Amino acid sequence: MRARSRVAAESDGRGGTRLAVLRSESPLLLRRTGPHTVHLVGGGAGPLRGDDLRLDISVAPGAALEILSVAAQLALPGQAHLPQSRLEIHATVASGGTLRWWPEPMIAAAGCNHLTVTRVDVAEGGSLLWRDDLVCGRHGEDSGDVRTDTTIRYAGSTLYRHELSVGPHAPGWSGAAVLGDGRAIGTLISAPGAFPATAGPGDFAVMPLAGPGMLATAVAPDIRAVQAALDPLGKPTATLTH
Repeated sequence: MRARSRVAAESDGRGGTRLAVLRSESPLLLRRTGPHTVHLVGGGAGPLRGDDLRLDISVAPGAALEILSVAAQLALPGQAHLPQSRLEIHATVASGGTLRWWPEPMIAAAGCNHLTVTRVDVAEGGSLLWRDDLVCGRHGEDSGDVRTDTTIRYAGSTLYRHELSVGPHAPGWSGAAVLGDGRAIGTLISAPGAFPATAGPGDFAVMPLAGPGMLATAVAPDIRAVQAALDPLGKPTATLTH
């Protein structure tokens, strides 16, 4: 399956946000659910092997956009002869714009082979809160193969660059140097901005990035512990004011 979806937020000139573009194809269905909120609604199973999905997001000056999802995204095996499933997310935030990305977790079901590529560019004076959670397998099953490749740039410089591979074809992913005993990992990036110095369950850390931003990350045996650590740092939607 091939799908291309796009959302573009602009200022309405009255202190609010209008969606100049809201176009979606199954399974990346977009639905406006609030003044500045859009939900991703799963329009089909997957991603499955062979799926080629892309989501484009743009936030113009003076606009605010929050993107949530109604359910976890489940990467599934599909037919073995097909290429790995692929999801690309490209986002731009202009000066004076605000973007919050806070979907439900990605779950790497046993037998899946999936790649997520994320590229985010934030202009100086823009604001970003970006959340990603990954669960290695459904309850009681082994993890499938998932690789995530994320780059976030701020004011033309790379702020955050991270790759993670989990699953049977990712050597050492369950060793001490990667996830150890953890089967869920979450990250939260704020640019610019700061998180309070706080403690959380599992392996949890808050650290400054080499630029105007902060990273919070948590690894735990269960996604609930990851959410307990990260959710208090930026749970939508209280601080969106545009």
